[in-house]
Formats: sequence, C-alpha cells, structure tokens
Amino acid sequence: MKQDFPPFSLSRLLRTCFAPRAGERVAILIDLEDPHGVAGLAFLQRPELTIQRYAYEVFHQGLRQGVMQELGLSAVDLFAYQMTGGSNLDLPDLVVDASGRELSFERDLYPCYQLVLCVSTYSATAPLTAFAKRFGFRGATMHGVNETILRTGLAVDYNEVSRNAEKLRLGMTRADWVEIDYAVAGKRHTLRLDLARQEAQKSHGLCRGEKPDIANLPAGEIYFVPAGAEGFFPMKYHEDGTLGLMKVAGGRVVDVSLIQGNPATVEAHRRKLASDPVTGELGELGFGTQVLPFAGRDIQDEKILGTFHLATGRSDHLGGHLTPDKFANRQNATHDDILFAPPKTPEIQAPQVRMYREGKTVVLLENYQPAAYMQGLLAG
Repeated sequence: MKQDFPPFSLSRLLRTCFAPRAGERVAILIDLEDPHGVAGLAFLQRPELTIQRYAYEVFHQGLRQGVMQELGLSAVDLFAYQMTGGSNLDLPDLVVDASGRELSFERDLYPCYQLVLCVSTYSATAPLTAFAKRFGFRGATMHGVNETILRTGLAVDYNEVSRNAEKLRLGMTRADWVEIDYAVAGKRHTLRLDLARQEAQKSHGLCRGEKPDIANLPAGEIYFVPAGAEGFFPMKYHEDGTLGLMKVAGGRVVDVSLIQGNPATVEAHRRKLASDPVTGELGELGFGTQVLPFAGRDIQDEKILGTFHLATGRSDHLGGHLTPDKFANRQNATHDDILFAPPKTPEIQAPQVRMYREGKTVVLLENYQPAAYMQGLLAG
C-alpha cells in the first residue's frame, strides 16, 4: 500500500486537530538537560538537539510568522524544562521561558495557556494528560519529531485518520481476548491478553472543543488496557539489541530469560522486576491504523497499519490503574512501549495475531500485514 502525502502545513494540522478559538494562547515546550539553555535561544547552537530545533523553527516560528494571526491566537511562547530521562515520567515543576525567567508549570503555565504543544526527547503524554484534566487545556505531545514525521505523519488529514480509526475500533471493541504468536530463534511462543470485553479506545489526533485532552501526534492507533495476560513474548532491548524472553503471569512480566545477546542486560531487567514488580505490568496493547513510512521513531512507527505494540508500566493516562505512586521508585514510573515491526524487530516474527469477539475467533494480522478481517473493516 502506497500513500501520497500533501506538503506539511502547520495551519492545517492545528485547525484540524484543535480547531483553535480566537484569543487562545499557545505554549511550546521543549526538554533540555539544563532548561536555562532556552534563554536567548542558546540551545540552537547545539546541532545535536534536532528535536528542539524543530520545535523552535517549525512550531514556534511557524506560528509567529503568520499562522498565529491566521488562527486568531493571542500568544505563542517557548518554554523549557529539564529532561526527565524516561518515557512518561512526571515533569519537574520548574520551567524556564526564552528570556531566562524561572517559572512554575502549575502556577504560571497550565492555568494561562489553552493549547500546549510538547516537542521533546522523551514522551510527556501521561503527565500532561493528568494536568490537562486538572487545568482544562488541550494539546499534543510530539516527542522525537524528525524530517520523515514532518513530511508524512504530521502532514496527513486527521479527519480521515479519525474515520479509519473508528472503523477499526468498532470492529475490535468489546473483545474477550487477543492472542499473539511469536517466532524467534527457531522457537514459537504465545501471549494471551485478557481484554474483558472493554471498550476499545482510539488515538486519532482530534482534540477539539471544550474537553481537555492531550493527543499523541502522529496519531492512528487502537488500544486496550489489558485486564490480565499469560504466556511468553520476546523483547528486543533498545540499549544493545539483546533479545530476552518475557514470562507473563497475572498480567505482568514476572521473569525474563536470555534468548541471545548480553546476559548482563537480562540480569539487570530481572533485578528491576524483583525490586519493583509493577514495572512489568502490561498496561497497553495497541494496533497501528495508518499507512505511513517507518520513521525510526516509535511515536510514528507504532501507528503504522500492520504493527502492534505492548507497553509496560504506567497506564493511568490510558484509563488504567497504575499511577506513579504505586511504584517502589518513582523513577521507574515510566510507560515503555515495546514495538513489534519488521524494521525494528527483524529477529522476531509474528505469524498471527487473533482476537476472540462475539463468540468467534478472527485473525487480525499475519506476518505484520492486516488480515482479511481488518482490511474489510477499513473498506467498510
């Protein structure tokens, strides 16, 4: 399946996703090792900070140079906070503006801005979702933005993305369970996830109207918070490419064994599970819905039709129960996606993913391709 993409338009993206109202104020957030590096735009002197440069040049300057006036916005301001070092960890309260002033997220930013766009190294979806509900703003997290994402995942028509996501959601909602077959290093494994007939949720990019919400852009995903899980699944550690086999019982990873690679990587994971067991809880099962090119960033690659992902850890932003206070160490309170896709995990095959719903079993994916059932939903 080939997809043609229109040129990226910041105005179209904001109009479609947020329908901004006249007079609204926009905050652009970036993360830096030292947030004071935003003062005088000093961070732009560091060529390795490509994500933060996109935040400034594409979003901040793009808004300031015409789009702000076109949309009737009253302010667009740039802020930096200290890098959290992990996916969806809570944000520090200290935030620094472009003049170097030290401010408070809760006192000076959240109550004063109606749109918050976070273009960062690490995902901030979970903490920003919690604060959006408290303070009433809406916005988007776009961690890891690169040129491919700008040309493709952020250039699409999100009205169409939303329609297709709803077609798939309706055909997958209230499922009893999903089973995933894996093949790796000559052996086969199966993981069963209990979905307890819950309503499927969708990430579709639209955050319009009065309802506070945070979109994850690029969007295009159907997801569940598993009620339980049993079995085994392989995982590729991003640190060094080691492959481990996760043993799952009672909805969480309880042990891990080495398939190939560095035994020390697996042993470190085993120690973490022993010291903080909730780090192994399976908090998400997600399926991509869009025809997009691989960008080398999970924020886009997990939205590609045919891919699927699990996640361990924090789940409150998805409607789950696991909040940061339930971890033994708050630095472990991450939400870590585990993406299965040919370019990222070529060592791991996924011969079949199937779902039991309304008294029958249907095949969703075969070898990272949508099977007839999913194709039929999209064609409907």
